[in-house]
Amino acid sequence: MKGTAVRLGDDINTDQIIAGRYLRTTDKSVWAEHAFEDLDPNLSSRLKGSVIVAGKNMGCGSSREQAAVALKEAGVVAVVAESFARIFFRNAVNRGIPLFEVPGGCTCSDGDEVRISLEGSWVEINGERYRALRLSDKMMEIIDAGGIIELRRKGI
Repeated sequence: MKGTAVRLGDDINTDQIIAGRYLRTTDKSVWAEHAFEDLDPNLSSRLKGSVIVAGKNMGCGSSREQAAVALKEAGVVAVVAESFARIFFRNAVNRGIPLFEVPGGCTCSDGDEVRISLEGSWVEINGERYRALRLSDKMMEIIDAGGIIELRRKGI
């Protein structure tokens, strides 16, 4: 898989991903349209086909599942980070978003092409390959199915 890097920093919290003022609706397209609005009002228009490359503690803050839903609905291919907040990590896996935790982080600029391999547990940016922590077989099965709900619908 591959996508265009959207470079973010450390401590991106779930309220920055989707602000609480948009949680009065259950319309996922509204969440996607307003993703990262308070961080950068134009960022949501760049998310389709992107790979988010963040620093430490990606997804910290509240346990709102809508943050992962907003990213998936916006067309984010995957999220790469030096570390993840645990609840966001599970919410993203359960929504079928491939995650790559790269200890030490990655050298990356906004707009770089990012290649990723879930099976190989690696991220490649500008010809440099980074090792990601391997996800469990069950987590990879959930992601491959498109999320936990889709996996359960298949009766697996």
